[in-house]
Amino acid sequence: MDNVDWKAALGAAFNYEPQPEPEQPDEASAGSCDALAEQGKQMLSVMLDKRNRNGKKVTLVTDFVCSDEALKELAKDLKQQCGVGGSARGGEILLQGDFRTKVLEILKARGFKARII
Repeated sequence: MDNVDWKAALGAAFNYEPQPEPEQPDEASAGSCDALAEQGKQMLSVMLDKRNRNGKKVTLVTDFVCSDEALKELAKDLKQQCGVGGSARGGEILLQGDFRTKVLEILKARGFKARII
């Protein structure tokens, strides 16, 4: 089967001329929000949480303002240095266990402003 441009075929079927899509700037060249580039401007909160987790402790690092890719990279590094599991989504990094002081030291060494709550 031939490659058919479905937008052109739909436009011809309904006598509609599709508008060209506006070009979007490349994220890499536009300077997407990188966690390391914005590190001096953010105040991060490092806290211990046990609610709704059956009594198990987790360390939460919140108040990130960056892309999910940069957040996942930082979470991966924190998980490796602490030797635990965790996740990163929605501007938060979750580490299994109580690693508040260690995470605070790591973040401050990277240039982030952070505090333990």
